[in-house]
Formats: sequence, C-alpha cells, structure tokens
Amino acid sequence: MLRQYELVERVKTYEPGADEEALNRAYVFTMRAHGTQKRASGDPYFSHPVEVAGLLSEKRLDSASIITGLLHDTVEDTETTVEQIDQMFGTEVSGLVDGVTKLSQLELQSDRTKQAENFRKLVLAMSQDIRVLVVKLADRLHNMRTLHFIKSAEKRRRIARETMDIYVPLTERIGIRDWKEELEDLAFQELNPDARASIIKRLDFLRETGGDLIGRVRARLADLLSEGEVAAEVSGREKSPYSIWRKMQRQNVGFEQLSDIMAFRVVVEDIDDCYRALGLIHGAYSSVPGRFKDYISLPKPNGYRSLHTGVIGPENQRIEIQIRTREMHEIAELGVAAHWRYKDADGPASAPQTEGTQYKWLRELLEILENAAGPEDFLEHTKMEMFSDQVFVFTPKGDLFALPRGSTPVDFAYAVHTDIGDRCTAARINGRIMPLRTQLRNGDQVEVVTSKAQTPSPSWESFVVTGKARACIRRFVRSQQREQYLKLGREIVERIFAQAQYELTEKALKGVLKRFRAESVDDLYVAVGEGRHTGRDLLYAVYPGAREQLQPTRKGKAKSAPSDAPAGREDRAGSVPLRGLIPNMAVHYAKCCHPLPGDRIVGIVTTGKGVTIHTVDCPTLESFSDMPERWLDVGWEAGAEEHSSFVGRVKAVLSNEPGALAALTSVIGRDGGNITNLKFTDRSEDFFDLLVDVEVTDVRQLSNIVAALRASPLVNSVERAQSG
Repeated sequence: MLRQYELVERVKTYEPGADEEALNRAYVFTMRAHGTQKRASGDPYFSHPVEVAGLLSEKRLDSASIITGLLHDTVEDTETTVEQIDQMFGTEVSGLVDGVTKLSQLELQSDRTKQAENFRKLVLAMSQDIRVLVVKLADRLHNMRTLHFIKSAEKRRRIARETMDIYVPLTERIGIRDWKEELEDLAFQELNPDARASIIKRLDFLRETGGDLIGRVRARLADLLSEGEVAAEVSGREKSPYSIWRKMQRQNVGFEQLSDIMAFRVVVEDIDDCYRALGLIHGAYSSVPGRFKDYISLPKPNGYRSLHTGVIGPENQRIEIQIRTREMHEIAELGVAAHWRYKDADGPASAPQTEGTQYKWLRELLEILENAAGPEDFLEHTKMEMFSDQVFVFTPKGDLFALPRGSTPVDFAYAVHTDIGDRCTAARINGRIMPLRTQLRNGDQVEVVTSKAQTPSPSWESFVVTGKARACIRRFVRSQQREQYLKLGREIVERIFAQAQYELTEKALKGVLKRFRAESVDDLYVAVGEGRHTGRDLLYAVYPGAREQLQPTRKGKAKSAPSDAPAGREDRAGSVPLRGLIPNMAVHYAKCCHPLPGDRIVGIVTTGKGVTIHTVDCPTLESFSDMPERWLDVGWEAGAEEHSSFVGRVKAVLSNEPGALAALTSVIGRDGGNITNLKFTDRSEDFFDLLVDVEVTDVRQLSNIVAALRASPLVNSVERAQSG
C-alpha cells in the first residue's frame, strides 16, 4: 500500500502545482472515516481507496481525480456526506465523489432491472465528467484483484460477468489498454478457469520448446530497421490468454491452429518513419493478406492511432506488428488519461473532457438513452453497441463513420442523424442501389435516399445491429402500438358504458386516474387496450352502483355481462420468452438448428403445430423460401435467458484415448451445462464423433462451453451443430 508521502510525491512529479495540503488531508480523512473497517481479505478498508488513488496516479490523472479516488467510498460506506466533502475539498471533488457514489450501487445489485437503472446513471454521470468513469474503473480493477477473497462462488461469478459485460468494453472505449487486459484476464480466470489454465499450460510448453523465441524475433526486427536507418524501439510479448481464447472462438479454430500468438510493437519518431518501417518489414517478410490496418489515417473512435500488419516473420513465425510514434504509443497505453498530459495550456488544468471524436461513443449512448423504453432496454442496446468490432464507411462528402461489424445502410442512416434513419427508403453503396439489409464493408461509400412519407419499418429490427438504430425503431413501433391500443381501448370502454346505459365523459374518467395510476385519460384507454385493465374496471370505478346492477340475479347464477377483453390477448406471462408471436399459437423450437436466446431467429407457421422457431441461418428455411406468408418476424424478449433453460447441440470429435469422454463431460459441467442426450455418430481407430445435446440458458453460455472444449487437449474439434 502506498504511504502518504509516496502518493503525494508521485503526483507532484507530473503535476508540480498540485495542492499538496489537500492530498494530505484527503489521505488522512479516508483513514479516519473508514476507521476499523475491514475488507474480505482482512486488510484495513482504507487500503482500498489508497490503492485506487495509486492506480490513478500511475495514469498521471489530475489531483482532483486522485483526491476523488481517496474519498470515493466515504459517502457510501461511512457517515460522511457529500456536503462535508464539498466544504472540505471543494465543489469539483464533491461532484466527482457524488458521481462515483451513485455508480457504486452497481456492485450491490443482482436484480437485472436495478443493475440496468444504475448503468443508466453511470452513462449520465460520465457524460458530465469522464473522470467519474476513470475513477470507477480504477475502483473495479482493484476490487477484481482481490476478488478471490470473496467466499461466495456465485457472487464472484456475478461480479466477473458484470466486469466482462460492462467495465471491460468501457475501458476499451476510453483506451486504457493495460487496465482492459487485466480486467479481462481476472474475469476470465473466474468465468472460465479451465480454458485459461489450458491456454497458459500450452503457452508454457511453447516457451520451453522454443526458448527465447520472442527475444530472437525482436532482435531480428530491430536489426532490419537499423539497417534501413529507421530509429526504433522494438518490443514483443505473448498475447493474453483471454485474447487467444477470443480468437479461437471468433475463428472457430483450436489452439494448435493459431499461429500468431506473438505481438510486436515498433515505436518510432514520426509518422514518416511509421510508413518507412512498414515498407522495410513488408519488403523483408511476406505479409498476411487481410491483416493490414491503417489506424493512422483512420483512427479508432477512442483516438487510437497505429499501423497494424501481420507477416510471416523471422524463423517462419506468423506474427502481428504494431507501428506507431511515441505520442501515439502514449495515447494507446493511457487512452483518455493521456489527454490530461496534452491539455490546452490556456484551459483549466482539470477541465472535464466529454467533447471531441474520442467521446463520440458517449454521445451515442446518450442518444440511445433518449430512445430506450426503459433501463433494461437501454442496457441491452448499450452492451450490443460496446461489444462490436468495427467497419469504417464514408458519406459521399468523405466524412468517416465507424460502425459495428455487420452494420447495414439503416444503421448508417441512424448514425448520421435520427431523422435520416426514420425517413430512409433506399441506399446507394459505392454508387449502386442495394437492399437496406446489405452488410457494409470497410471503405464503402454510402448515400442514403430519404422520403418525407417514409416511416421506420418494424422489419428493420431483424437486421440492424447498432443500439441506436434498434432503439429508434422500437420507439416508433411502440408509438404505433400505443395508437392501436388507444383506439381499441376507447372502443371497449365506450361499448361497456353504452351496454350498461351509463354516460361516458372525460371528466368522469379523469376522476379515477389516480386509482389506476395513470397520467391521462389516453393512458387509461391504452391500459384497457393492452389488457392490463378491463372496461368493466373503469365502469365500476366511475359508477360504483353499476356493480350491483351487473351482479348475479339469483344465487349461483351470474347475469351475462358484455365481453370487453380484446380478442386474442391471453396473458402470456410464463409462456415463451418471444415477441412478435401470433396470440394463442403453440410454439416449438426447431430440432434442426436448436435456437437459443441470443440467436437471430424467425418463426415458421406450421400446420397443426403452431409456430416453429428457427435460427435465421438454418438450412431448413430454404424449403420455405417460396412461402413468405408462413414467415413471422419474431425475436427474443429481454431477459429470455432468465426465463428457462434451452437445449443446444454441439458436434465434437474426440481422441480415442482413456479419459476423453470424461474430459468432455467435465468441461460442460464446470461451465454450467447439463447434458440431456449424447449420440455417437462415427468411430475410427484414432477418433470418434458424437452429438451432444446440452441444456443452457443462452447462446453465450453454449459458446463458452464450445470454447472451453476447444482448449481441452483430448478434444480434436468441436462446433455447434446445425442439423442432425
């Protein structure tokens, strides 16, 4: 743990004008405030905020951020108030502490709705001052370093999953690379310990057999650049276990098939040297097609700039190389934290920064927040936005837009402006009119054709991938549904009042708004149209005497009352976690593709069976291509994975060795899967093939199981089965 004078001296090395007295007061204040409190590790609690402040000082954040790191838990865990901090340390620090305090509830909630609401607060707080997020990430990093002291395995997994879902992509967005990689690895260690251990074991084996391979390759690259008269610093490292595991997942390959597990970095003096170094490397070694990326001319949204290339390098090793200047390297390592080092000399030293291209993603999250129906909807769209790889496309004027991989012209239209997305009718990609569902590729030039008469189509939601586009489309669909429910509800209420021979007035309905917790008369009609209330409920509330008139006329026999429930609106709670279904139809999940929550799906109306749910890439769908009337646009409801378990099918090839089957079942069990069926399809002297049905909650869990199986040395290959 950093001592008081060590922390102050560290801050003053990069901020000579820092308020030394305020730093000392904050250090002493947090020690006294937390007093005898202990952490799960048994250490004094105040050691945690001191370590958080130390992490922030390593990134050379301003003194206000360091003081916030020291005080960030005092309001949450002690008797201290925000007002006290304001009096002692000023408005700037108290505002930062208040922002971080509101976010700390994330770690205390397991309920999805509460977590989503707190994530909404996170976006609002960091939109005011990005330092709130940086302090929160330092707090999470230290908590993850001590996660193993928590006794509850379920709580550890929940915190690790939350870290992977929310904090890792946020760290990626603000560009602090080493924090991102450490958070990934610590979460990976908790979520997939078998896969991580297997990858580390194989890396150890490669080091033992190959010797100092990284050192030899680094030396050869350095000699090459020196001979070409390019002054450069060359470093090399193995990729992290999680990075290797993700590549195995993404490329659907085993560990042995990965050949680029080493990455090298070349740091030069200026941009000209970047391209000269690239030319020397490509001149000496064969480049790997499709692996060159120029992030200098097309920087990433978080400000990252570098040249990336893949080559068959020294000793016939396939390697990745990053080439950048010293300033680019510092920004790549520190992300937004580097901007405190390059701040405007005329501006205040600690001016919050939430403008500029590196914060465009944050403004996009705020737009999603405006269009989302609620916190859960917002959390769903935001996760989708943050996790995606990117493609870069251009407007006809040459403006650059970075979009998630798989984006379509509709996603592009909404990225330009919400109104353009709403009025999009067609798109020209590189001068040719193309379908709106066409997936964009790097370098495409996109021109959107609009019409004032156009409105968003509900079918767009089946192929858009950006959170903003999906939120805007859903907002329009909700408004259309509201109009339909409003009309239906009004008809129901008017009919029941007329049949009971009571006068229906708006004044009478306004008198019962509070009883039904409605804001307006229209809200009452919508509630009736949706089936949340009946017309008779409103009649009895306005005219209580009507209840007696419509009560049974003789014991045991009720007088027939008019039906006022909307047709076909049975309560589907507890049925199937799907949206877009025809009411009251039976639902079956196709055995050919085994759809899971997270898959993109489609419904096929099947005579005598109701609706059969398939994945959109299921080969069986070809047989229905000439019957569009049988297709239904369906999707998973938010939280479908919590609804029940689903069966996914994987196809595996195991080595014909003792313990192979035990290894397979053990890995599936450790990752929470439940084997419901197992079938051998082929046997040979060396291998045997089998199909395994696994009960899981969603496609992510099945993907984790597949990835963990690929890391097992006794599993030759494994993939998700599409038929059989």
